Amino acid sequence: MGNDASTLASNEKGKAALYEITDMPPSSDNPVVASFDSEHLTVGAGVAIFHIASSRVVVCYHTMHGYWFLPKGRRDVNEETSAAAEREGFEESGYRNRLLPIVQRHRQPQAYNPATSSLDLLSKEPVWMQLVPVSRTSQYVLFWYIAETIPPGAETSVPPRAEGEASPYQRPPPFPVDLSLAQRIQLEPEGYEPIRHEDTGVNSEEAQYTSYLLPIPEAMKKLQGNIMADVVRKGWEGIEKRREMEEKAAKGASNVNSN
Repeated sequence: MGNDASTLASNEKGKAALYEITDMPPSSDNPVVASFDSEHLTVGAGVAIFHIASSRVVVCYHTMHGYWFLPKGRRDVNEETSAAAEREGFEESGYRNRLLPIVQRHRQPQAYNPATSSLDLLSKEPVWMQLVPVSRTSQYVLFWYIAETIPPGAETSVPPRAEGEASPYQRPPPFPVDLSLAQRIQLEPEGYEPIRHEDTGVNSEEAQYTSYLLPIPEAMKKLQGNIMADVVRKGWEGIEKRREMEEKAAKGASNVNSN
């Protein structure tokens, strides 16, 4: 009985850490040394899904418990963590999405390539990572990614789920390497509203979720200053920096051609 109680308390503590509310901007914790074997480790992924053309982001709402959150969940066995982020984003929000390369600071080395370009400044690396206890002996590691809603053409490339049939999740095509954000926006007709698919949750808990595309400031207010709000902030900041970089490059190329 004592073990059950301590596990429950640890689970509640972990959940509180994920949804912790603070008036202060979040900051990285001090580095730690810890080791967990596979029996005591769970890896998960979450995602902020942006609709770039309308400057909005997908936010989920738990209709029973009344809180706002970004979609996230455990990685399936043998699944890439980045793919898990996209899948969880779809299952919990209903929006198909794909990871979006943005401008961000990180500590991962570039793959060796003598030919470099401005594209090397873009990455799909996680913008945040959280360590959350699952029990007294088990650890949850959660990586937060940045993604975008997919354009109409990509929607049609993914076969629809058969009515009344639970078909496996199919990952959308990745964001094209040579596509700028301006070109990406042009793939949608003016006023296009990304498709929100119904009944994408995989269990009774996710059936209680709904989701909305909200303006960035409103979404951050709903998320109330926790890590998820900063995921949104860092994601949008990286998108804006990419947009500025591409606009500057396009202007420079135009000036060269005019001369």
